[in-house]
Amino acid sequence: MKATHPPITADQVNIVPANEASWDDLAAVFGTTDAGRCLCQRFKVIGWIWRDSTQEGRTAMLQTQTACGDPAAEVTSGLVAYVDGEPAGWAAVEPRTAYPKLRTSSVPWRGRAEDKDDDGVWAVTCLVVRKGFRGRGLTYHLAQATIGFARERGARAVEAYTMITQPGKTITWGELHVGARQVFEEAGFKEVSHPTVRRVVMRIDF
Repeated sequence: MKATHPPITADQVNIVPANEASWDDLAAVFGTTDAGRCLCQRFKVIGWIWRDSTQEGRTAMLQTQTACGDPAAEVTSGLVAYVDGEPAGWAAVEPRTAYPKLRTSSVPWRGRAEDKDDDGVWAVTCLVVRKGFRGRGLTYHLAQATIGFARERGARAVEAYTMITQPGKTITWGELHVGARQVFEEAGFKEVSHPTVRRVVMRIDF
């Protein structure tokens, strides 16, 4: 019988701004496949990510964006979660204007008339859980942490571009990196639009 691990509890988790984590810790979370190749640049690279950027370039971009290892940095691009002291998760959360691809993608804007240049709205674009910690509910802790992180830095709203998951239906990491709808529902986000069959924009206004 396959061994199962219990859900991760709040007292096991410590979530910090990425600039307060080391680069080695963040690199351990991302690993070398999937997230470790994209490195949260999908919404950042102008053009097609695999044609118009390199692994080395994406690594350098993330290092600059996170300012890992610099607790005095005024800006960072996300959160790093530790479980029992081990680096285990990542959430990308920044002003929505930090993601050029969100401006050019039609999906997030369907049914909404908003100022795309409003940097008071923040966005959660990626959740990553390190291999060995998956399937234990860490994304719920990460989603919850993005709220205070954004609000404390002046956001008037924070939103996510979640996917609907259904029992028995296969969904790939490439789709689910934005987070599942129920994860953000539990954190208190509310649906503001449902632009495709499986995509739901969730949001909290402060």
